[in-house]
Amino acid sequence: MNGILLVFDEVICGFGRTGKAFASQSFNVVPDMITMAKALTNGAQPMGAVAVSERIYSTVVDNAPPAAVELLHGYTYSAHPAACAAGIAALDIYEREGLFDRAASMSPYFLERLFDLKDLKQISDIRGYGLLGGIDLAPTERPGQRGTEAQKKLFAAGMHVKFTGDSGIIAPALIAEKKHIDEMCKALREVISRF
Repeated sequence: MNGILLVFDEVICGFGRTGKAFASQSFNVVPDMITMAKALTNGAQPMGAVAVSERIYSTVVDNAPPAAVELLHGYTYSAHPAACAAGIAALDIYEREGLFDRAASMSPYFLERLFDLKDLKQISDIRGYGLLGGIDLAPTERPGQRGTEAQKKLFAAGMHVKFTGDSGIIAPALIAEKKHIDEMCKALREVISRF
């Protein structure tokens, strides 16, 4: 196998977050491998998976020793029945309720409201795509301090934002309505403007 190996991590941006099943589809990219988890079961059970292209699969299988398990992978809890049932149920719900299309239609409103926060001097950067946004808080003398404080204060205000250092991830549920996005952005504005 020659050339570049393209791997997409769809753990956070897969399963409708960008309005398509996978972010790679949103950007018209065909990866050689995709890692996926979290939304695979809607977070109801731990489960992860890796999908490989025909090119990767054929390279491994065609070069395996005779009578070998060609694409051996698996762990103690691989294919656990409860996780598999949760995965099948989540996929059925995504399809039946049209959640990927819903995310695609809600994205413009979410991004508009998120970027409305750009007037806050405490925010140094805002970015987003689909129903996934990120904000960077301007650091203080101690990087990460604002992010830690913001996470705690936002949680007390009823909103969980995962901060790593001073960078926070905003990811509304795929069933979010405009009123929920308004509530999220209101909480973000109220908490962050106090720093």
